[in-house]
Amino acid sequence: MEVTCLLLLALLPFHCRGQGVYAPAQAQIVHAGQACVVKEDNISERVYTIREGDTLVLQCLVTGHPRPQVRWTKTAGSASDKFQETSVFNETLRIERIARTQGGRYYCKAENGVGVPAIKSIRVDVQYLDEPVLTVHQTVSDVRGNFYQEKTVFLRCTVSSNPPARFIWKRGSDTLSHSQDNGVDIYEPLYTQGETKVLKLKNLRPQDYASYSCQVSVRNVCGIPDKAVSFRLTNTTAPPALKLSVNETLVVNPGENVTVQCLLTGGDPLPQLQWSHGPGPLPLGALAQGGTLSIPSVQARDSGYYNCTATNNVGNPAKKTVNLLVRSMKNATFQITPDVIKESENIQLGQDLKLSCHVDAVPQEKVTYQWFKNGKPARMSKRLLVTRNDPELPAVTSSLELIDLHFSDYGTYLCVASFPGAPVPDLSVEVNISSETVPPTISVPKGRAVVTVREGSPAELQCEVRGKPRPPVLWSRVDKEAALLPSGLPLEETPDGKLRLERVSRDMSGTYRCQTARYNGFNVRPREAQVQLNVQFPPEVEPGSQDVRQALGRPVLLRCSLLRGSPQRIASAVWRFKGQLLPPPPAVPVAAEAPDHSELRLDAVTRESSGSYECSVSNDVGSAACLFQVSAKAYSPEFYFDTPNPTRSHKLSKNYSYVLQWTQREPDAVDPVLNYRLSVRQLNQHNALVKAIPVRRVEKGQLLEYILTDLRVPHSYEVRLTPYTTFGAGDMASRIIHYTEPISSPNLSDNTCHFEDEKICGYTQDLTDNFDWTRQNALTQNPKRSPNTGPPTDISGTPEGYYMFIETSRPRELGDRARLVSPLYNASAKFYCVSFFYHMYGKHIGSLNLLVRSRNKGALDTHAWSLSGNKGNVWQQAHVPINPSGPFQIIFEGVRGSGYLGDIAIDDVTLKKGECPRKQMDPNKVVVMPGSGAPRQPLPQLWGPVATFLLALQR
Repeated sequence: MEVTCLLLLALLPFHCRGQGVYAPAQAQIVHAGQACVVKEDNISERVYTIREGDTLVLQCLVTGHPRPQVRWTKTAGSASDKFQETSVFNETLRIERIARTQGGRYYCKAENGVGVPAIKSIRVDVQYLDEPVLTVHQTVSDVRGNFYQEKTVFLRCTVSSNPPARFIWKRGSDTLSHSQDNGVDIYEPLYTQGETKVLKLKNLRPQDYASYSCQVSVRNVCGIPDKAVSFRLTNTTAPPALKLSVNETLVVNPGENVTVQCLLTGGDPLPQLQWSHGPGPLPLGALAQGGTLSIPSVQARDSGYYNCTATNNVGNPAKKTVNLLVRSMKNATFQITPDVIKESENIQLGQDLKLSCHVDAVPQEKVTYQWFKNGKPARMSKRLLVTRNDPELPAVTSSLELIDLHFSDYGTYLCVASFPGAPVPDLSVEVNISSETVPPTISVPKGRAVVTVREGSPAELQCEVRGKPRPPVLWSRVDKEAALLPSGLPLEETPDGKLRLERVSRDMSGTYRCQTARYNGFNVRPREAQVQLNVQFPPEVEPGSQDVRQALGRPVLLRCSLLRGSPQRIASAVWRFKGQLLPPPPAVPVAAEAPDHSELRLDAVTRESSGSYECSVSNDVGSAACLFQVSAKAYSPEFYFDTPNPTRSHKLSKNYSYVLQWTQREPDAVDPVLNYRLSVRQLNQHNALVKAIPVRRVEKGQLLEYILTDLRVPHSYEVRLTPYTTFGAGDMASRIIHYTEPISSPNLSDNTCHFEDEKICGYTQDLTDNFDWTRQNALTQNPKRSPNTGPPTDISGTPEGYYMFIETSRPRELGDRARLVSPLYNASAKFYCVSFFYHMYGKHIGSLNLLVRSRNKGALDTHAWSLSGNKGNVWQQAHVPINPSGPFQIIFEGVRGSGYLGDIAIDDVTLKKGECPRKQMDPNKVVVMPGSGAPRQPLPQLWGPVATFLLALQR
């Protein structure tokens, strides 16, 4: 159960911070993660270099009030590791296993509605080195028989890398260069951008028949190792050569088993064979084994080009292609073409008439056509001609021409298409020619010219075709250029003239064209008609949801507007308050025939009239609602995140204070804020401390401040702040505050490092030592750690408290050193005192040394303090005087002893100006670990008896 305490505190005098702390956004990019930038600092906006496959972490540090929102974007690509997302709304951009395609310039855009947005960028350079590829070539002009009995040979080494790779050519183990061997030439071809180096062997000599290797390197950038490829040149080295077991065009019947062999006729080294298919992959069930390709029970869909490619990195790959044609026929169509010369569209006696027949076939040119009249083969005569490949018709089309049409020519004509001798069924099409054979007409049935349906329902568009024969109907869209039909096609054929649409949507509204096809009917100008489709859908309104704030006693006007809908009008509008029906508002003036909004006026905002209002708008198809939340509640406070050094630590205890600052959002929108309710709760705890902070008049942009005291290091806290007016409680704002230790303090006397923050106060691991110090607490200790050595907790005795220690277990050896280096301090005093707690417990304890590194003239390390051996399971304090002559750093050096029971720890390091206390060991500062039998000092409470705060008021 949450325990609350309510304290009314007096207002303390405080100097004015000024009005208008609202400030535009500012941004800075910090890179972290697995960067391999060769720089001392970790903050840069130039180039961020990272190895492919590592984790990219970019953080956009922002300032400005209110707190800016951050959006990451990328030039010519996605800012997200999920490529379908185009931007990331987060201060931290993280991309796992970054790829080379994700390199480029990344932009951080921060905006808070004040001034112009802040935009910063950083270029991410992804480093990689692929496996090199070595190919061998010879000048074409020198070819005279066997491939490598000529004078000049070229070994080409190619690699993809970033940065550009350095190439080293070797013959055996000897490095080749121009100066050492006149028989070789090494150069970079034009237009290769550093990705290719060629080794030219001039006037081929016997010693040139050897093993060659190409080594590529990016000089260990980002730890990328070198790579190499080798090739052995002999007098039998030759490019691949192929031949096929079948003709280049292979025609088969459906259902047959097809086997094609690709035979090697040359190549040294032995070439590799690979089959591919175009377009698309190899058919399902196909088996490519070596040079043999087998396709069982081949079907028409398996037709296409099959490529056999042989490669051995000598010369160009050898390639042979088989065009596999599986016999098939489909889509038999006919056309009736009246006399073209006389531009007739009807069949008339005495004029010419042409009947055409076509099928889509594979292979097209092997199709044969046969014409029949009234069941008997049509006989050629002067007036009856059969032609093939009419230039005005599709390829391989058969036409029967009737010259000077007679009455005796009327009848039924049959066109039969076939593959002679192949087990492919014939296709036929029948055409009836008589006085009743007339061109088509098309129209829309009465009452069907406009089709109105509701969104989500099916719809049917219909056009009627008359004539003999009746051709298919082709549907398309009219009012949207290049628009596709719902099927995804620009044109759709319907045999009965009906276009059926399932689950129509509003974007399907528009005009549709129906027209007669020029096949399976008369080959004349298409006849067409149009159908209008209207899709009705419920209204869309604004605002969908609106928060309305007003001071008590002031009027409010609520307005719900129709954005779109079909029909585009308000049929009815109903208002409700807290779910209860309200009397209808005054009617819209008569002049407005189709009202597009509804209004409700509240004469005065009161506690009773505050609440949820709903306006339900209908257009006879559906309804939508505007929601209004009306109240006199104060808006939420706006926490100020740009407070300089908000955390203040206290070296004599494990407590810290935090400067909490905020502004009030739109304070003039409602009644004045009378006080704030502050709730502070330690994370993972239930108890909260609640305080009331009275204020007078709060103005917009005025910075308010309160100091939270007696917070426990290193815990984080949830802070909730609620404004109160005469109406009551306003909107609450919450934030989490974390304990952070400053990297460097302006006043060294205030700089006590408890190692509670991951930045460990700016301390760094020395790169010249044998191993590193480790930051841990009782909760992160290795449960299998060695017993009888090392501290169980930090100096505070809390399991959450962190300290630094050295782990002396394997693989550490006697004499191994770990060094922890402080930030660089500017010497502004003659004497300084370094105070710290140490824990040296275990029978194999080595040494703990304190060194001072002077930066006055180069880096010079001097010993200032040293202690060795087992000092018991107890934290003890040391005070070490130092007198640096210039800028300096302090170094804690832990030395491993003779065994694994030698863990050493340090905590609470303080550096202050002046001399050290005369008494080197303070008995009150000795903390004995549990089990030693010695007493411990009590820990401070969470909150002191009196909490102070500062509240800035701008009059």
